[in-house]
Amino acid sequence: MDDLELQRLVENISMKSFRKQFRHKAYFNPRLRSTGGRYMLDTHHIEINRKYFEQLGHNELCGIIKHELCHYHLHIEGKGYKHKDQDFKFLMKEVGAPRFCSVLPDQPRRNVSRKVIFYICKDCGQVYKRKKRMNTQKYVCGKCRGKLMMKQELTIG
Repeated sequence: MDDLELQRLVENISMKSFRKQFRHKAYFNPRLRSTGGRYMLDTHHIEINRKYFEQLGHNELCGIIKHELCHYHLHIEGKGYKHKDQDFKFLMKEVGAPRFCSVLPDQPRRNVSRKVIFYICKDCGQVYKRKKRMNTQKYVCGKCRGKLMMKQELTIG
């Protein structure tokens, strides 16, 4: 599929699902890595990641297009076009657009490891769990204003 065929497909989906014309450009963007598509607020163009079409097929591509067209039509009409907006959520449900695109089969799963640090108050024994290190000379216990000391640092995952 080339950019011209993609443009026609986006125009067809816009007319069938939204009953509105798509008056801007749709094209494949080879630089997209972590997303299936993108609606450009300033130009109103839609960019699509070709890998999603190649690896997951026509149905996935149509879902991505519907999702981006929800952003497009709501933005053009001056309604809530962001993911958190009720207008967006309602329109996505109405046209059957997916909230997220599927994970690509060739995408490696990221190994997510988290650091957890435990601090304890020397006076009252209150335990604090933190994601980042903190300066124990600067901060005191919120319960009794006693001195804090690092108890343990764990890496999870």
